Amino acid sequence: MSTQVAESSVRTSIVVDAPIERAFSVFTDDIGSWWPPDHHILQGQLAEMVFEPRVGGHVYDRGTDGSECRWARVLAYEPPNRVVFSWDINLQWQIETDPGRTSEIEVRFVAEAPERTRVELEHRHLERHGDGWENMSRAVGSEGGWGRGLRALAARLRG
Repeated sequence: MSTQVAESSVRTSIVVDAPIERAFSVFTDDIGSWWPPDHHILQGQLAEMVFEPRVGGHVYDRGTDGSECRWARVLAYEPPNRVVFSWDINLQWQIETDPGRTSEIEVRFVAEAPERTRVELEHRHLERHGDGWENMSRAVGSEGGWGRGLRALAARLRG
């Protein structure tokens, strides 16, 4: 696994033991099975995470009380090779309603063998978050950020 922070993008990748179709499906359709449960901004207790599998769909958290927190918009959906979604979270870790002040995440899935897939993630345009964007870059680029998420994805695919 490697993580690189450059300018206003964070890049990380990992090789997982799963066919490309399964890696893509678990990343998107089963996002709640690997996403760190303490990494959400929902006010209540998290019941599930939903990834709507289409351009124009959303990624959102649903609370046990039925509340929802839509924190991403699906910008590209190309199974099993690529997905792009927005990061509609501001520097205070709250929902950002201005799309011009959001960053985006592109995830590419590259088959290395029938049962091995390289997952390449780029979180880009972090400068759109405005003054202090470097703090967001450090957070998502840290071991507890996207690196933790991709390691959890790999563990989920092994299990």
